[in-house]
Amino acid sequence: MLGTVTTAQLAHRIADRCRLTGRFVLRSGRETTEYFDKYQFEADPALLDQVGAALAPLVPAGTEVLAGLEMGGIAVVAALGRHTGLPCAFVRKKAKEYGTARLAEGADVEGRRVLVVEDVVTSGGQVVLSTRDLRALGANVEHALCVIDREEGGEEALADVDLALHALFRRRDLEARPGQELT
Repeated sequence: MLGTVTTAQLAHRIADRCRLTGRFVLRSGRETTEYFDKYQFEADPALLDQVGAALAPLVPAGTEVLAGLEMGGIAVVAALGRHTGLPCAFVRKKAKEYGTARLAEGADVEGRRVLVVEDVVTSGGQVVLSTRDLRALGANVEHALCVIDREEGGEEALADVDLALHALFRRRDLEARPGQELT
């Protein structure tokens, strides 16, 4: 229960708001007829706050820093940080060439147990790349957390780089009808 909203109700709200059908091209280049427009829940402060509250119990014990991936993971990690009190790092896809020239802004990740946070995981490609970059900076990264796992190979890709994926919702949860139990 998340205040007055159950996890099942939150899943239905997200599905109603974010699940689109049509023809879409994913980051991997693959085409799909179903798309989760995560910016619809990330742009709604009340819904994003409920997502952050629901994610908080999934944060592995011992986590020292929450690392949100550019771009959607940034909003999610900020909401999650509010509910956990953990410091946040904001991870770019590529270090900028000006200013601080950092890959990870905000909290220091070197020598710390870092949880990678993403909005939607499909193939896991960006999580794998960002984890490699964070590890090169000295972060200890063993877990990733996402709002939606599309169940299209991401969990397996992350396991290949010794990363456990924790998901608030899986695709099947967002396909459940009101009254059905989430798996």
